[in-house]
Amino acid sequence: QVQLVESGGGLVQAGGSLTLSCAASGRTRGIDNMGWYRQAPGKQRELVATIGSRMSTNYADSVTGRFTISRDNAKNTVDLQMNTLKPEDTAVYYCYAHETWGPVERIYTKDYWGKGTLVTVSS
Repeated sequence: QVQLVESGGGLVQAGGSLTLSCAASGRTRGIDNMGWYRQAPGKQRELVATIGSRMSTNYADSVTGRFTISRDNAKNTVDLQMNTLKPEDTAVYYCYAHETWGPVERIYTKDYWGKGTLVTVSS
């Protein structure tokens, strides 16, 4: 099992910045992709950004150029630097980790989620 704990959420004015952090613990050796998703009130959970174990990144169009995801494999952490925040960025942000294990003949995978941290951007 993998446990994910987020920190860094809060209230910020539009145009401001916040950094979210997520620490993974437990069976971390098999983690490949990590990332952040968010869910705004009344909306479905959506991808914000992901980062692979070799640091390849993927961003939602809505955050490209404003958010930066980074990762420390030695510490099993993933951060999300959020700049130029907008009211529409208001959401609960969830840390995500994808684990892969098993022999080549039979690969197992599992997704893990943190409990979420609230980001509120006031106009």
